[in-house]
Amino acid sequence: MQKVVSKDGTELAYDTYGSGPVLVLVAGGFTERSRYVDDAKALSSAFTVVNYDRRGRGDSGDTLPYAVEREWEDLEAIRSATGAQYACAYSSGSMVLLQAGLPFEKQAVLEPPFRVEGAPPVPERYVERLQEFVDAGNPGGAAELFMVEAVGQPKEAVDQIRQTPMWAGMEAIAHTLVYDGLQMGDSAVPHELLASVDVPTLAMFSNASPDWLKEAARQAAETLPHGSLEGQDGTFHTLPPETMARVLTGYFLSA
Repeated sequence: MQKVVSKDGTELAYDTYGSGPVLVLVAGGFTERSRYVDDAKALSSAFTVVNYDRRGRGDSGDTLPYAVEREWEDLEAIRSATGAQYACAYSSGSMVLLQAGLPFEKQAVLEPPFRVEGAPPVPERYVERLQEFVDAGNPGGAAELFMVEAVGQPKEAVDQIRQTPMWAGMEAIAHTLVYDGLQMGDSAVPHELLASVDVPTLAMFSNASPDWLKEAARQAAETLPHGSLEGQDGTFHTLPPETMARVLTGYFLSA
């Protein structure tokens, strides 16, 4: 594990894998860098992969008060420290990458969760309710709100997860659900932002994901000035590591 200090003094932890041109992975919501180890290892045959904990997660710090711009500065600190040429962001992490506006040579996003037609609505007072749970010392309530109302998992399934050892780890980063909610804003497709992105950007989706997530990726690709679209076989909101490696290697290293 290595660390770099962001602009506001926050320490960010990261691991590196492999050798070659440098690719940084930007985590999605409610995940730590451990979630992306298999992807990092699969990509390590072609890249030096930088896998970091976003602030408030894992081994990274969490200087308060939070502001969305701090995470853009965090990504710039990682990029500057490692010389990253490429970036790939997952789910709501896509908004960190897209809003940061950093001079990567190419970048990719996997299923940015923009709420297009057919998507379940954003829960009422979503970020405010998440913050209320956090302020009340009830991170489990924030986790359940995200999993049931935002993602759509059955409450019974969440109740079962509460009884497993993984629940404590989920509660430990539940406060960062507020951060991702703020990054996403109203969750609509950010056409003005996308139209301003100069970096060639690949939008990816899993063929097993709901139609609205596929459509969100399509709309992003169509709006980006240098956008492209790639759908592959996978599972819900996820592509297998070997597929990620094949698609990203082909995209980033093509002329």
